[in-house]
Amino acid sequence: MTAGLIIMAVLLGFGLAMDAFSVSLANGLADKDMKKGRMLQIAGTFAFFQFAMPVIGWLFVVYAEEKLEWFGNLVPWIALILLLYIGGKMLAEGIRENRGSGEAKREDAGEGTDGEKKLSPGELMMQGIATSIDALSVGFTIAGYSLLQALSSSLIIGMVTLIICLAGLRIGRSLGTLLAGKASILGGIILIGIGLEIWIRGVFLP
Repeated sequence: MTAGLIIMAVLLGFGLAMDAFSVSLANGLADKDMKKGRMLQIAGTFAFFQFAMPVIGWLFVVYAEEKLEWFGNLVPWIALILLLYIGGKMLAEGIRENRGSGEAKREDAGEGTDGEKKLSPGELMMQGIATSIDALSVGFTIAGYSLLQALSSSLIIGMVTLIICLAGLRIGRSLGTLLAGKASILGGIILIGIGLEIWIRGVFLP
């Protein structure tokens, strides 16, 4: 790859990772005791999808161009549904915890102190898809790249996403300690807001 293509991939990575950064922030808020291994797992999931989506988009252009317009119209709706579900669930749990007794709060905390109970593998996958699905459009724009160039650009995007999401998780975890019981509520609101932003941007501001 030339220096110009590398710089472009890095800039694309920063732009595409903003949704994943915000969701990482929300995840960190929801789990102030998150371990480093769990942080790497979450950030790695987001990075994988940010790598995979441009590659899939490139393949679509090369091998199934006639289907692009149909699928592209569904992208903002898919992101909206996934993030509304996850964010709504997080918001409801936060409200329930704040209404519960002190004993109930301690029991809920005991069930999720390892971080893995607070975000299931399925929910993490949904987050990864929702925050990266718009990266399919990058695959459309790099349709003129060779396979090696497309893979290299996508890999750089994934690496940038990994770094940014790790930062988001660390920041969210620190803020979560300060916000205590309000963290899940704030995290849910953030996720819902991201879903609405992606939907508005995709439907009304194409």
